[in-house]
Amino acid sequence: MKKLDIIYEDKDFLVVNKPAGLLTISDGKSNNTLYSMARSYVKGQNPHNKIFIVHRLDKDTSGVILFSKNEKIKYLLQNNWADLVKERSYDAIVQGKMPKKKDTLINYLQESKTHQVYVTNNKRLGKKAITSYEVIKENKNKSLLKIKIETGRKNQIRCQLSFINHPIIGDKLYYKKDKRLMLHASRLVLIHPLTKKEYVFEAACEFAKI
Repeated sequence: MKKLDIIYEDKDFLVVNKPAGLLTISDGKSNNTLYSMARSYVKGQNPHNKIFIVHRLDKDTSGVILFSKNEKIKYLLQNNWADLVKERSYDAIVQGKMPKKKDTLINYLQESKTHQVYVTNNKRLGKKAITSYEVIKENKNKSLLKIKIETGRKNQIRCQLSFINHPIIGDKLYYKKDKRLMLHASRLVLIHPLTKKEYVFEAACEFAKI
């Protein structure tokens, strides 16, 4: 098992840089997960230690993941996520040149019976997704984007960019290529639910060159 890439650790939090291709938690088929690595790590420090999942990244997405060492803090974060998380930023390389250098995408997303997420016009059944992007670099074939999300829907970034015909390179769901998914969670800013201290967690993107 690979060693955890630890960004930050204290008595309440363990923050790591998740590699691409690793599940955050088990899908019922594989137990080789970031959670199992984090659990082994804290148990190695003290067998009585515990670790709790607060949020997730898709298997093929790399970047910042926060675990809680305290169950109370886990629930406080999850139940007040929209208020406590001040920023979630991603880096992505997409196909082609973007129509605008900066824009905000607002769509309603729905999930099919086969778990495929898609844009729908049905506001009653769909969940609102808000994604903002800015072009950092581009050439005639692809664009490097800095992305911020205001909502945390499943496959949100991937689905919305594919919908405007600029899928993320390496996306096996929305852009059939065999490279790694060029999507990285680069920055997470949050407020501690008890102390109200602000934390900024960052992980450099390994592919942020085009």
